[in-house]
Order: sequence, then C-alpha cells, then structure tokens
Amino acid sequence: MAETPQTDGLFHDENHHARCAWCRATPAYRDYHDHEWGFPVADDRRLFEKLCLEGFQAGLSWLTILNKREAFRAAMARFDAEELARFGDAEVRALLANAGIVRHRGKIESAINNARQVLALRREFGSFAHYVWSYEAQAQHGRPRRITAQALRATTATPASTALSRDLKRRGFRFVGPTTMHAFMQSMGLVNDHFPGCATRARVETARAAFERP
Repeated sequence: MAETPQTDGLFHDENHHARCAWCRATPAYRDYHDHEWGFPVADDRRLFEKLCLEGFQAGLSWLTILNKREAFRAAMARFDAEELARFGDAEVRALLANAGIVRHRGKIESAINNARQVLALRREFGSFAHYVWSYEAQAQHGRPRRITAQALRATTATPASTALSRDLKRRGFRFVGPTTMHAFMQSMGLVNDHFPGCATRARVETARAAFERP
C-alpha cells in the first residue's frame, strides 16, 4: 500500500502511522524521528555530540549529517569532550582528509574549541546537562497550550534559543547561533515540537513527564 499524501505537517506511512513530514525521506530518518528526536537527554556526551553536529549542519540538511554520524563519531573520539579537547593540528589535518565527514575547517576547529569550553562549563555547573537544562523553563515560557503545525514550521528561533546562543558565544563557543540552538533544544527534548497528530508526540510527552532533570 502506498503512503498517503502529506497533510498539515504530517505524512502517513503504509500502515497509517502518522509522523512529522520532515522525516519522510528515508527509513533511517524515520527511525531517528521515532526514537531520538525530542526525547529528553541528560547524558553529557550525547548533548555535546548534538551541539557539534548541529554546528556541522549549518547550511546543510540534518539528513546529510545523520547519514555521516557514525563517521563523525569514529573520527572525533565519539565526542568525548576531554579527548576531543586534546586534538591539535595533526588531528585537524586528518579530519580534513576524511571523506566520511563534512570537511569544513571552521566547523572542525569549532568542535574542538567547543570541547574545551564544555570542560569549563562542567567545572562551573557540575555537568553540561545541568547547564543546558537550566534553559528549559525559559523554553517553555509563553508557549501556547495548543501548538499548531503552522506555528512550528514558522519558528526558527525563540527567546530561549537566542539566550542560550548569546551565553554560549560569551563563553567562547562557536557555530551556536539562535537557529542552531533552537534545533538543538528541539532535538534534545527541552521542548516537544513534534507536530500535533504525530504518533511520537504523546510518547515524547510521557518521556518528558518521567524525565529526571539534571
């Protein structure tokens, strides 16, 4: 049975399973949507990985980055901030020669720089997760009780993502603009931005209710 047409930000697969339309392209993209995107994360390594990969995504699609994620992990110390922070010129040259990742010197150097800044954040806040989740209340403030697909599509940055971006830049982070931080907050579960009617939205809401904030 063929997929049904997209309606109001959703598409329905051959089993009439409703998902956000942005994940329609491939089964891997659907799996990411169903099991990762929007579910709350408190693990420092996963948060740092997503911060880096969102930076690499700038000007590209998330599907491109998702398809290269395992190559990024292998090349960049699986986003262990302490190990990545020790990368120097030799490692940068190796990364620039690695066809499996996005070979952009500025983005590569920013990931290494950001690893060093994360270590400083950990010393100040106890964990990167504690710092990130301190922005949840601001992310939730003023959100309407009923969120529409149209509003979600139109939103590329929020006051919370702008505030997070501003503070990270003040602390020396790079490639952390307000739009990038909005995508980061959506994906790491600080907000639930699955479209209304998406079958995963309720599961994310349940996960957020049970989530122990760092």
